[in-house]
Amino acid sequence: MTTETATLALAKQLIARASVTPDDQGCQELLAERLQKIGFTVEQLDFGQTKNIWARRGSGAPLLCFAGHTDVVPSGPEDKWTSPPFDPTEHDGRLYGRGAADMKSSIAAFVTACERFMAAHPDHAGSIALLITSDEEGDALDGTTKVVDVLKARGETIDYCIVGEPTAVDTLGDTVKNGRRGSLSGNLTVKGKQGHIAYPHLAENPVHKAAPALAELTAAEWDRGNAYFPPTGFQISNINGGTGATNVIPGELNVKFNFRFSTESDSDGLKRRVHEILDKHGLNYDLQWTLSGQPFLTEAGRLTEAAQAAVAEICGVHAELSTSGGTSDGRFIKAIARELIELGPVNATIHQIDENVELSALPKLSAVYERMLAELLV
Repeated sequence: MTTETATLALAKQLIARASVTPDDQGCQELLAERLQKIGFTVEQLDFGQTKNIWARRGSGAPLLCFAGHTDVVPSGPEDKWTSPPFDPTEHDGRLYGRGAADMKSSIAAFVTACERFMAAHPDHAGSIALLITSDEEGDALDGTTKVVDVLKARGETIDYCIVGEPTAVDTLGDTVKNGRRGSLSGNLTVKGKQGHIAYPHLAENPVHKAAPALAELTAAEWDRGNAYFPPTGFQISNINGGTGATNVIPGELNVKFNFRFSTESDSDGLKRRVHEILDKHGLNYDLQWTLSGQPFLTEAGRLTEAAQAAVAEICGVHAELSTSGGTSDGRFIKAIARELIELGPVNATIHQIDENVELSALPKLSAVYERMLAELLV
């Protein structure tokens, strides 16, 4: 079987399994069988309803790890799809199906790259691992973060990690993520006193009280970013108060907001500054915080250079380093990984109806991963 047909065939097998998070639907069992045939030891590390595997071949350093997820988001209305979402379909030079781009094609490319690399370099240096979870698109509580805890407890570290998230913007290889911003959310309740709108002196309007503080929060400079990250941003996502009546002063105002923050800031410092601004304006409030992930960064170095060289050779494009976008499981893995990047297919249709990936991208992505293995482990 050629590189092209092997990667496509495995991607189709994975897409055909309706692994809506966190239900793996046997995807990891399929991967484990393939990996065991080429010398990997596969551990099943399940937590709650989440399936996880840690597959490793070799015991020496350096350790190169491919990381990804078999779970997908729900398909949405199936009658809106051109073809059934879990019936992988080829047309117009593309492979359609839920998970085609995010990220079953990457996982298929991981495996076929390893199969070819092992055949060509059975005595390669170091070790190779795959960390695969079924809880990336969901709560992400029992997936990669729990596996990282297990690995950390037994002293296992990763030298190079390649996460197969869809990172390309226009064409395969044009973007490599070498970091991600942190995400910190706040749920703010400003307390006032409800009353008749014609008698404001008998009430206390929390909207009026909060407005100057919110204006200051939205105008504040939190940091100036750096060579890899844009400045930290503060955004209000939801704001509501009142009973729905036009003649009632509300008793409370609820504001939900989020920071996407760079490595120039830390979550404790952001929290402290928010409280200082709210306190300065004399607000009576309650504020609950949720930290979804700390920012992480891999400085340009051996791994990014290997990725850019492989992309240039296989795809004929220059891979730009970027930290844009949302969060990924890289935020957990970076705790035990010296260098980590994300590199995968075009992300234009992820989570959408008719999610798809270019057929020609599958063998190229597998070849990029194989070339990186050769660069880092031979």
